[in-house]
Amino acid sequence: MRPRLLALAGCGLAALAIAACGSGATSPTGGGGGTASVPPHVVQATASGFNAGSIYKEAEPGVVTITSVFSSSASSSIFSSGPQAAVGAGFVVNTDGYIATNAHVVTTVDISSSAPVEAAKSLYVQFADRNRVAATLVGYDLNDDVALIKVDPSGLDLKPLEPATGEKLEVGQPVAAIGSPFEQNESLSVGVVSALDRALQSFTDFRIEGGIQTDASINPGNSGGPLLDAKGRVIGINRQIQTTSGANQGVAFAIPISAAERSIEQLMKNGHVTYAYIGIRSSALYPQLAQKLSLPVDAGALVSSVVSGGPADQAGIRGSDTKVHFQGIDFRAGGDVITAVNGQKIVDASDLPNAIAALNPGDVAHLDIVRDGQRQTVDVTLGTRPAGGG
Repeated sequence: MRPRLLALAGCGLAALAIAACGSGATSPTGGGGGTASVPPHVVQATASGFNAGSIYKEAEPGVVTITSVFSSSASSSIFSSGPQAAVGAGFVVNTDGYIATNAHVVTTVDISSSAPVEAAKSLYVQFADRNRVAATLVGYDLNDDVALIKVDPSGLDLKPLEPATGEKLEVGQPVAAIGSPFEQNESLSVGVVSALDRALQSFTDFRIEGGIQTDASINPGNSGGPLLDAKGRVIGINRQIQTTSGANQGVAFAIPISAAERSIEQLMKNGHVTYAYIGIRSSALYPQLAQKLSLPVDAGALVSSVVSGGPADQAGIRGSDTKVHFQGIDFRAGGDVITAVNGQKIVDASDLPNAIAALNPGDVAHLDIVRDGQRQTVDVTLGTRPAGGG
């Protein structure tokens, strides 16, 4: 059986390397910061709730093709020793000229490599109306694979896309993706939300939580483009595919708009992104495991270890070295169980990291925990997530 690959969906530097380039098949959008001077377009749903043609007609003007030119030293192309280009997608955030895309579209970052990250030497943006202009890199976030670039809005009719902030997604709901697969600009594909809350590998030591899985056709060149709901609102940034061949096989992933917006807002304001950090490793507790461990709760984050000197360690949160083998998996048992953060219940594996990510460095997180069978509350002053990975 051929191994499955996670490929970033940004089109690579050379045809022979498309499936493994900074677009092997993995890739996030946002509004935020800066208010558009004209309202974003919102599609009116049909009686059946989904009209792909209308979505495309309204959203296409806000979707762009991004060409990133790198120095020859950043390229592994076998065809040339000169500058090389990669192609991806993006979408307009506001009429000030800000455009969201993936970090791996505008840099040389690669999941399979620890080489230093190099930003594109030059960036060019092509709009649906055939205007093609230079862009500048505002900044990028390797934790959530989000980047923000900017064009001079003068003379351009910019059409911002509206983010579906706060929308509750459901498995089975129809979605549309627009991008530039294999350099075929402004291509539309449709599908459904296949699953939610997928943990995606990032370019750091931390995962991207809340990933959206879709069967919409995503291929190299789709990276950075929007995943849209029935109203043409952005619910995610198309990022990667899971594949055995380097091309779409019905399993693709997008970064949720909620995560992307946080990055975009900070990039627009500061040019970089910071994350709160608690410094623990944990696994999700479920009823059968709770029964095995004789715990009084059946949901929460079972703390397996605490980073020495980190915020949780300083607050006295406890991990455990005791191993329990249960249902084919080794667990570290006996540590604290975190059941809520600031009153927000912890049930799924992504709940704890999402709760921490919603806070800022320096904030105090009130943790409801179970320790030795007793419930109590511990306050943790959060630190700043350390740089990691690459």
